[in-house]
Amino acid sequence: MTTAESSTREDHPLRRVDRGHIVAGVATGLGEYLDIDTAVVRLAIVAFTLLGGAGIPLYAAAWLFIPAQGASESLAAELLHRHQPA
Repeated sequence: MTTAESSTREDHPLRRVDRGHIVAGVATGLGEYLDIDTAVVRLAIVAFTLLGGAGIPLYAAAWLFIPAQGASESLAAELLHRHQPA
């Protein structure tokens, strides 16, 4: 990875986005992070779903573990913090 690539990734962290999304913003966020078209990410998810069924669990995991745009932590982290004893 070049210095330019690493600085771009640091400036643009992996996030689920609020605009241009269909379900939860996972494909749009991954597309922006990887600097590829969102349609390619969506096609990959569909392909994984049709060729073995892994697309749906992978999408659900990404939805839980990738923080939303503007959020400090993911949904999974919020749920874990909420259910920890005081």
